Amino acid sequence: MNKKDIWDAASRPGLALGLVSVAYLYIGNILNSSGLSAGVVSLIGVPLWIAKFAGCIFLMKFFMNKFHTDYPEATNKDVFRMGALTALLSAFFFASLQFIDMAYLSVEFYAEQYEVVMQQYSSLMDSNSLGMIKKFMDVLPQFTFVWTLIYCTVYGTVLSSILSRNIPSKDPFADYKPE
Repeated sequence: MNKKDIWDAASRPGLALGLVSVAYLYIGNILNSSGLSAGVVSLIGVPLWIAKFAGCIFLMKFFMNKFHTDYPEATNKDVFRMGALTALLSAFFFASLQFIDMAYLSVEFYAEQYEVVMQQYSSLMDSNSLGMIKKFMDVLPQFTFVWTLIYCTVYGTVLSSILSRNIPSKDPFADYKPE
């Protein structure tokens, strides 16, 4: 296996997994701005998150198996590398679109969320804390980009490590030779 084959094989799955996360992000934004009560949003949001979580695991396993099918000579290490690259590309795609959403597309939505939180908790904070939160809000899109990129890459790499142990499956009797 060469690196180009692994990068090529990871690009489309990375895009697909990133799109699943982006879809979840926008559905969550729609739910939060729909005017539904917090309980109803949670009632819908929790199963939606579980579906996204399980769907991403299923898709990662599917793409790793497909990689092994397309490249039968691929070892467990090659399958892991493909999964880790898929995680990196997916994380970069999702973090980039989340940054664009926070910094340019849904600025009003995040400003409204900030105001709601500040109305609820401003009486519990002093002026220094309020000033720090305001400064943090100015860099929130950048911070979210970096955090999401790191988190999703690490999560996907760990998942790839777990899944790649059995792709390709190992024959426990491969070295057995009857006398």
